[in-house]
Amino acid sequence: MYSATKQPGLRDRYIIVGLIILSLVPSLAGIVRVVSLAGGETINADNERFHAAPLPVILHIAASLFYCLAGAFQFAPGFRAKHGNWHRQSGRFIAAAGLVSAITGLVMTLTYSAAANDGPALFYNRLIIAPAMVVCLLAGVYAVMKKNLQSHGAFMLRAYALGQGAGTQVFTHIGYMLLVATPTGHSRDAMMALGWLINIVIAEWIIWRRRRRGLGSIG
Repeated sequence: MYSATKQPGLRDRYIIVGLIILSLVPSLAGIVRVVSLAGGETINADNERFHAAPLPVILHIAASLFYCLAGAFQFAPGFRAKHGNWHRQSGRFIAAAGLVSAITGLVMTLTYSAAANDGPALFYNRLIIAPAMVVCLLAGVYAVMKKNLQSHGAFMLRAYALGQGAGTQVFTHIGYMLLVATPTGHSRDAMMALGWLINIVIAEWIIWRRRRRGLGSIG
């Protein structure tokens, strides 16, 4: 049985490991995509849009990898309190990576052709999610400049929840595949939207819970 003094460290490990696991499948998929682009894979209808304009997808993958993996350490309260200087210094780069991730995601939405299994609503979902992530990041940066740490943490958590959508979407897709079939068209749109929705609801619940308790910043 863990003592009270060990519990915060244990909670930090759960948070960090959990968020890294959530990032794992999208991170590995992104690495495979970059390696494939560099390795001269056979061009077909599924990947030709990436080969025609590889820079946005490469920047998106690199920025998202750093944002999700390094960002996992920003939301562990014990780690943040113990390594306050690291939290502040790395936070600048993490926020910048989040902006690159969101902006390149928007660029790809507007310039790349849709994947074969995408439905009609996914385009509009992405048009909402990417700007919302940018707004949350900028609001979080502005809040910390004004020394409003609670607002800073809330906006950064919202941005991270949106950025981690791909991780939760792995689970929504797997669940649908196990229960129904491979999601395509409208069902894929619904599973993608559900992933973002789950993250948003969890983020808002955490924010509400901490405000109700009168606790400090989240991230």
